[in-house]
Amino acid sequence: MIKQLILSAALITALTQITTAQTKLQTGIWRGALKTTAGQEIPFNFEVTGAGKQELAIINSTEHYKVPAVTGKGDSVFIKMPLFDSEFRLKQSGNTLTGQFIKHLGEKDVPMAFTATAATPYRFFKDAEKPKYNVSGRWSAVIGEGDGRDTTVGEFKQTGAKVTGTFLTTTGDYRFLEGTVSGDDLYLSCFDGGHAFLFTAKVADDNTLTDGKFFSGATGKDVWAAVRNENAKLPDAYSLTALKPGYKKLDFSFKDINGKPVSLTDARFKNKVVIVQILGSWCPNCMDETAYLVNYYKKYHAKGVEVIGLAYERTTDFAKSQKTLAQLKSRFNVQYPLLITGFTNNKLETAKSLPALTKVVGFPTTIIIDKTGDVRKIHTGFSGPGTGTHYTEFISEFEKLTDDLLAEK
Repeated sequence: MIKQLILSAALITALTQITTAQTKLQTGIWRGALKTTAGQEIPFNFEVTGAGKQELAIINSTEHYKVPAVTGKGDSVFIKMPLFDSEFRLKQSGNTLTGQFIKHLGEKDVPMAFTATAATPYRFFKDAEKPKYNVSGRWSAVIGEGDGRDTTVGEFKQTGAKVTGTFLTTTGDYRFLEGTVSGDDLYLSCFDGGHAFLFTAKVADDNTLTDGKFFSGATGKDVWAAVRNENAKLPDAYSLTALKPGYKKLDFSFKDINGKPVSLTDARFKNKVVIVQILGSWCPNCMDETAYLVNYYKKYHAKGVEVIGLAYERTTDFAKSQKTLAQLKSRFNVQYPLLITGFTNNKLETAKSLPALTKVVGFPTTIIIDKTGDVRKIHTGFSGPGTGTHYTEFISEFEKLTDDLLAEK
């Protein structure tokens, strides 16, 4: 009997070890692919690290987006994204993962089929064709048709077959795109836990990209085209949103994450330069701006600057918004107040919540207020680190403006 118990205990230990082993992912570079409802793959790479507690980093060009919440149970693997209220629910078989990526929206969930293979460092092709053209440089691009047309600026860098870059728009950028030119075909993709993008096009010649297709998320599909134009530029980001005639100031009162009302008339904002950030936890460009503003706040708070984040979530449910904003606050260690406005991310609702504004063109929008409480400038969009020099130029310009406002008597 004792012998049987010892054998049983040994068997349980062995099974436990096997189960534990099944929850571990092979370390190194993986290739993941999300599948749209039309069957199109949106590929990206990620790196798994750690022999004990594992984490992964999603790779898009120079960005390695860390995801620490990787857990396993039996042959199941669960990956909780640190932002955007999304997750992977997967099954592991050998060095393959299959399952779903799920975005939790305000009132519904949106799943996408997902597969991944270990030890697979390529993104689109293991052996791409030799590129016929080099797309490095600046392009004037149009994404969409009819009323949905969006005039953008594409900036790419090609080394061999590998291409990195982004599209700049009036409301932000498409972050870190990465891909390849294979023969005369261009492929670019990006995944950040909130958005999945795929751009394909035919490189007709040195100066023309045609037959472009743009896939976004589970169902989004559009067309695009571009021509090389080294002088392509967007409208001034400070010219797109303004105050209505007769207004000089903003007036609002919303609750912070803890339910405490916060208003611009509060004593902490008196005689301060105030930056009002219109954001959403679902917005990748807002994520980039928040990462910047956290460091900006550290630099300028003691000099007399305050920052307030006004959040427009996908739901009017305070508790749900509170949860997603808490993730944002924790991810970036946000020290300035984040307010839950109670309005959704519909741009008309955003403008309605701030009646002094003519309109809200996009997220993020940043409002700069001087020490007397007057609105001095309104900046639409945010060119994040994926835009290279545009990002550093914005920082230099924005901080000079801050210095000038602080110096005013």
